[in-house]
Amino acid sequence: MSYLTDRRRFLKSTALTGVGVFVAGKAAAEDSKSPNERIRFACIGVGGKGGSDSRDAGSHGDVVAICDVDDNTLEKAGSRFFKNAKRYNDYRKMFDEMGGDIDAVTVSTPDHMHAPVSAMAMRMGKSCFTQKPLTRTIWEARQLGEIAKEMNVATQMGNQGTASNSLRKTSQLLRAGAVGNVKEVHVWTNRPIWPQGGPRPAEAPVPENVHWDLWLGCAPERPYAPGYHPFAWRGWWDFGSGALGDMACHTVNMPFMAFDLRDPTGVQATTSGHNHDSYPKWSIITYDFPANGEREACQMVWYDGGKKPSPDLFEGEPVSETGVLVIGDKGKLFAPGDYCEKGYKLLAGATDESVEFEASPGHFEEYVRAIKGGQQARSNFGDYAAPLTETILLGNLAVWAADQPDSPGKKIEWDAQALEATNAPEVASVIKPEYREGYKL
Repeated sequence: MSYLTDRRRFLKSTALTGVGVFVAGKAAAEDSKSPNERIRFACIGVGGKGGSDSRDAGSHGDVVAICDVDDNTLEKAGSRFFKNAKRYNDYRKMFDEMGGDIDAVTVSTPDHMHAPVSAMAMRMGKSCFTQKPLTRTIWEARQLGEIAKEMNVATQMGNQGTASNSLRKTSQLLRAGAVGNVKEVHVWTNRPIWPQGGPRPAEAPVPENVHWDLWLGCAPERPYAPGYHPFAWRGWWDFGSGALGDMACHTVNMPFMAFDLRDPTGVQATTSGHNHDSYPKWSIITYDFPANGEREACQMVWYDGGKKPSPDLFEGEPVSETGVLVIGDKGKLFAPGDYCEKGYKLLAGATDESVEFEASPGHFEEYVRAIKGGQQARSNFGDYAAPLTETILLGNLAVWAADQPDSPGKKIEWDAQALEATNAPEVASVIKPEYREGYKL
């Protein structure tokens, strides 16, 4: 029996016999007294959202390694929170040197590096928490879902609203028929809140604290410039997934959970126009979903960059900055906010129902529970996060095709099983990326 397999069995047995037992609210993994009972985390990306992800890990185990391509970020995290963790700039070197000393990882890098880092971790038998969106491209999402199942490891995507009792209740209410048969779903966001839709910034010297080649990772080479690291990379096709990838794993989460919005057959976009290097300033994307046995065929429309659904759809209610509107044949449900955190409003004859749902112990707590041998997190890669990410990122195929301003682009016909845009070979590179030498899944 391998050491890692033996340790996973040990973690599971301690969970089942009362060490780190889950109670309503939070996991008590940090209450374990023996060092051997604590989960050993490695955290890849410890700035931005990676700051809170790594601290979550430290609250539920021991962070034994941290990795970041920015020396300043690495020093700040190490000196303030993880003084005993070994520090790395290259995750591959970290796994080579410490693979036997790591049980689980958090991956909080720019989108383009989610897949290669997560795949390497899982193939080494590590449990894997990866920020949203799960990947930058559809093919990568499918791959991570399959690897997670193949390796039978605990996984979770960082769309924390999945653990929200309000979101879970709202999705169950819709499943119970509050609006009747769903016809339309409208989802909108206040993103982007970073520059996009323009030319590349001018080349500049690489700061001494940034390992630029490692930051590029699997992406095509380009000169360093201010405007990529540490935040605005989201607006560039090579590194991010635009406003859609940034927020839809949150805002589409509730209707996805309610109606199983998987495997659209068609998607079309209208945008402000773009140069295939930076995402457009705004987009409106329409998805077509076929009937699936539990619901009829329906459409979903996504809006970003200040675009919103028509106020006429809201029955006199003010349109929120972000939110979801579900329209059925018996009424409407309006959920302002990103995670249903502001509750919901029933409009146009929709009816409230008494529904049951499984409460969550907490988002990261679900991940810890799975590591210890309990049930998988709701947003695990194979069953939930990868299919959700595939649905969302399909919209970017339509955005790629809609490069002319204010003019609907080609409607992409989608074969989900084959991962193929059957009428648009020109979007193949958006479906599946080519990695630079030294990086792989």
